[in-house]
Amino acid sequence: MLRNWYGRLGLATKQFIFLFSVTLVFFLVLAWTNLSEAERLFKEQVTADTELLLARTNQYIDASLDNIENIVLLLASRSELLDASREEEAIGVLNHYASYNNSMARTLYLIRADGKVYANNQVVYEIVGNPHLQRLYDEAEDNYGALNVSEPYDSPISGHTLAYTMPITGRDKQVLGVVVAELDLERLTTRIAPMIYQSFVLLSSEGRVINRLVPGDDLLPYQPRVYPPELETSFAERLSGLKLGVSSLDSGERPLLIVKSNKNRLGWSLIAFIEEARLYRNLETLYSNYRTASTAWIGILLVSAYLISRSFTRPIRRLVDKMDRVHDVQVIPRLSVTRGDEIGRLARSYNAMLERIQQLLVETRRAEARKKEYELKMLRSQIAPHFLYNTLACISSLAKQRKIEEVRETIRSLVGLLSLSFDKHGEYVSLAEELEGIAMYMHIQQVRYGPQYTYTLDVEEALLPLPVLKLSLQPLVENALLHGIVPQGGGCIQIRGRLERGMVRIYVRDDGCGMPRRQAAAMLGTGEEAEAKQRFTGIGLANVHERIRIHYGSAYGLRIGSRPGVGTSIRLQFPVLPAADPGAGSPKLEQN
Repeated sequence: MLRNWYGRLGLATKQFIFLFSVTLVFFLVLAWTNLSEAERLFKEQVTADTELLLARTNQYIDASLDNIENIVLLLASRSELLDASREEEAIGVLNHYASYNNSMARTLYLIRADGKVYANNQVVYEIVGNPHLQRLYDEAEDNYGALNVSEPYDSPISGHTLAYTMPITGRDKQVLGVVVAELDLERLTTRIAPMIYQSFVLLSSEGRVINRLVPGDDLLPYQPRVYPPELETSFAERLSGLKLGVSSLDSGERPLLIVKSNKNRLGWSLIAFIEEARLYRNLETLYSNYRTASTAWIGILLVSAYLISRSFTRPIRRLVDKMDRVHDVQVIPRLSVTRGDEIGRLARSYNAMLERIQQLLVETRRAEARKKEYELKMLRSQIAPHFLYNTLACISSLAKQRKIEEVRETIRSLVGLLSLSFDKHGEYVSLAEELEGIAMYMHIQQVRYGPQYTYTLDVEEALLPLPVLKLSLQPLVENALLHGIVPQGGGCIQIRGRLERGMVRIYVRDDGCGMPRRQAAAMLGTGEEAEAKQRFTGIGLANVHERIRIHYGSAYGLRIGSRPGVGTSIRLQFPVLPAADPGAGSPKLEQN
């Protein structure tokens, strides 16, 4: 169906559709490829920037933790502060380190082996206490003197925190006490939050959240009715199993793009969350630019394809219009050739073809004229011998009868008739001259057959000057005489001429024996059958009929009507031609 519809379209429409479709598909594929590549590059750039931010944030966290480690190491090296007599000094030192500007320490403790605890906020500690210190003391003591970092927990003094612990040993490696430094995780979160513009989570080596979560962050799933906010357990477990780098994760309501950093020296992992919808919203400007560019490009493509199709097909359409308007090949407008491409060559070939056609038409008209002239000469040559044969036969018969005077009169009529027929140039004579020739012919026949063979003339005076074809009536009269009257031993031939319906009509009637209708129709035919049936006059009538049709057209000629025992009537019809000098040649026939 589509193929048939496309096949019925014009050349310009086909070319327009083809150019537009191919270019549009190419543009859409190219635009889609570029847009996908731009989207991929933008996504890679965002994730690369996030990874860089996470790496720098990890470096900052490590640097901040270095301060805590230094404080813990310094306090662990001052075992003298555990003396009971130096309690005030110990509390002062703890206050000094805790108040240090860059310190992330929230609360510092010195725990003696006997259970005595010194804190930088000694009064608060004595009032509130801290139930986690004994556990921290035991973990530090079991760690063989190394620096230990606990898992996050909630302290009554420091809030959500984790602790650095390290045992204080004497000279004999005996544990005298433990240094405990609880981190200010809220300060840590506050400091690293501006460095990462996405939501983030800092996980411990065991997968627990270290940083303080923001209550207003609706990107991550939180446990309901829990404060401070805590991640859903299943979501937190899934975070622990993520691989390093970029990955995708569904939070339950929206897909998230997750960037996980390498672990720092404490085994912590920093994870940043990017909402994919927000990422694509950032790409909306790019999409908008592509839509605008696509709309403009499609508009330009439409106009360009139309102009290209028009530039190629307009000369062809002009050529087709010129060819469709060609009705008269004698007057054909030439195409102006202004192009040097194949279309210009086509126009030049068309002009050359028209020139050849006009030359062939001229040659054809000349050949037809010569052929017509040869045919007329042949027809005349057929009529003249036939007439002479019959006339000479008549003279021979008179001579045998020794009718010298009749022979003399017949020869005189014959000479006049031949002079009338052959001494004048051209195909036409006046109707009066043609009737004069009929009178001479009938005189010859009356001398031969006797006075019982008569003829009458009834021709309008206005028709006598009109030109007629030479020897167009004589064969009709001859046919009426020899085949109508002679077989029955006498009769009358009537010749009547009238102007009817703007045409000249001459009727030759006889009251002879007549003939059947089929035989009358065959007398105007051609071929061997007609020639055999009408050995003499049949050929003459057919030739007269053909001569009239050649000169005047197919609407004119002879018409024969006959009835056996009644007679025969032949009508000769030709148009009214202006009177002219018969010796000047053929008069001109006005063609409608």
